[in-house]
Amino acid sequence: MFRAIIPAVLASCLFVGPGHAADPPIFQPGAPGSAARTVTPDESISLAGSRYTADDVAFMQHMIVHHGQAVDMGNLIAERTDNRDIALMGDRIARSQASEIEMMRAWLVRRGLPTAMSHAPAGHAMATGHGGHHGAHGAPSDVPLMAGMLSPAQMAELAAARGDAFDRLYLTGMIHHHQGAIGMVDRLLADAGNGEDPQLSEFLSAVIADQSAEIARMRGLLAGL
Repeated sequence: MFRAIIPAVLASCLFVGPGHAADPPIFQPGAPGSAARTVTPDESISLAGSRYTADDVAFMQHMIVHHGQAVDMGNLIAERTDNRDIALMGDRIARSQASEIEMMRAWLVRRGLPTAMSHAPAGHAMATGHGGHHGAHGAPSDVPLMAGMLSPAQMAELAAARGDAFDRLYLTGMIHHHQGAIGMVDRLLADAGNGEDPQLSEFLSAVIADQSAEIARMRGLLAGL
C-alpha cells in the first residue's frame, strides 16, 4: 500500500513557525523512475489521508482504456442510426465516460502516477500480433485488449454496420462493455485494502450503480428492436 506523502516531509512542512518568511516546498514522491513533484499545502493535507494500492492504480489505468472504447463506440452513433433513443443513450454514455476519464487521469496525476497502463494484459500482445490490433495477416484481431472490451474485429464490424444492424450491435456490445466494467470493480474489491481512497470508493460505487441502470435501459431498447 502506498503513502501519498512522505510523513516526515509533510510534518516538517505543515508545522512551520510564524517566524519563517516562506514555507519550504512539499515534495510528493513520483512513480518508480519518475521525479518527485512539488505540491501545495492544501494538496498535501488532502493526499496525506489518501491511501491506495498497486491494484487501485492498475484499475484506474485500465479503466481509462476501457472507458475510452465506450467513447469511441459512442462517436460512431450519429452517422449510423436513426433511432433517437439509442442516439440519446449513446451520447449520454459517451459524455459521462469521457468526463470520468478526465477524473481518473487527474486522480493519477495528483499522485505522481502514470496514466497509461504499464503493460498490456497478459497474453494480449502475443495473441493480437502487430501493435495489438491486427492478426498475422493484417485483419483486425478477434482478441479484446482486456475482458469486457470489444475486440478490434468487433469494433470494425460495428463501424461498418448501419441502421438496425448497428443498433443491435451497439446495444449488445455496450451491455457487454458495462458488464466488463462492473466485473473490474468486483475483482478490485475482492481483495481487502483495495478501493479505500475516498474519491476512488465513490467512483466505484457510481460505476456499479450507473452502469447497472444503463444495462437495464439498454436491454429494454434491445427488446424493442
